[in-house]
Amino acid sequence: MQVIRGLHNLRAEHRGCVATIGNFDGVHLGHQAVFGHLREKALRFGLPATVITFEPQSQEFFTPQKAPARLTRLREKLHAIKNTGIDRVVLLEFNQKLAAMSAEQFVQRLLVDGLGIRYLFVGDDFRFGRKRAGDIALLRTVGEKQLFEVENMNSFVVGDERVSSTRIRELLANDDLHLAAHFLGRPYRICGRVAHGDARGRTIGFPTANINLHRKVSPLNGVYAVSVYGLHEASAPGVANIGTRPTVKGDRRYLLEVHLFDFEQDIYGAHVEVEFRLKLRDEKRFDSFDQLRRQIELDCRAAREFFLTDDFNLKQQSKHP
Repeated sequence: MQVIRGLHNLRAEHRGCVATIGNFDGVHLGHQAVFGHLREKALRFGLPATVITFEPQSQEFFTPQKAPARLTRLREKLHAIKNTGIDRVVLLEFNQKLAAMSAEQFVQRLLVDGLGIRYLFVGDDFRFGRKRAGDIALLRTVGEKQLFEVENMNSFVVGDERVSSTRIRELLANDDLHLAAHFLGRPYRICGRVAHGDARGRTIGFPTANINLHRKVSPLNGVYAVSVYGLHEASAPGVANIGTRPTVKGDRRYLLEVHLFDFEQDIYGAHVEVEFRLKLRDEKRFDSFDQLRRQIELDCRAAREFFLTDDFNLKQQSKHP
């Protein structure tokens, strides 16, 4: 998959495509359906399927303190989009210059002059340009003149519920990991590189791998049973805390710390994926590190029991397909 970063990097060879525009946070089942439809159109037109997206997301630019928690940071999102079979991503930096661009300028510079678009697939509520003045009606008006087709996408529904990034954030916040995974089309994972921490966990008998979140706000908070991928062929079970570590004074950044069971390798610098399997408890402040140590012992015991039960259930299911 080709990633084109910025309007200034569009070249003549990029002209001619079918495209969709959006944030696509989480790359959930609804987004996957959009990309599947786009691939079908790409085959019909004989043109590359192109996703146009933004970094940061518009809410993060306009109201950073109120912006919702990211389901996927940029690296994760691009990886998930690639897995759907999309040919190209046009990544636009959402900055003051882009925010000040009129809707008409946006269409002309990006869709007409930059991409020579032949087909555009967007939601009914898609708004763009300065003061969100552009809408699907404007796109269709320009499309008739510039000879590109505009189609609106319908909401993607599972059961009787609309799948959206907002709904998945709510499910994660309410500890419904199962339904969140159902709407995502995969278990929820956070990816990152293992970094050096303050080694405080080692002093109380629970060494942790500290994973850079690259997020100001996390969609999850608390203590979880997790499976970690990327260290060897099989996943590694453990316990993770994601939050601000209220027992430790000082920095209040969101941190992800994972204690792996029966694991002693040096993994600094490794890129891993942490899959959240079960919420064990909320994060809380303890009066002493000895109290924290005793609680972590209980967390580890609960997580080990979960994995034993889960393994047993999987074996039973394999016996009775």
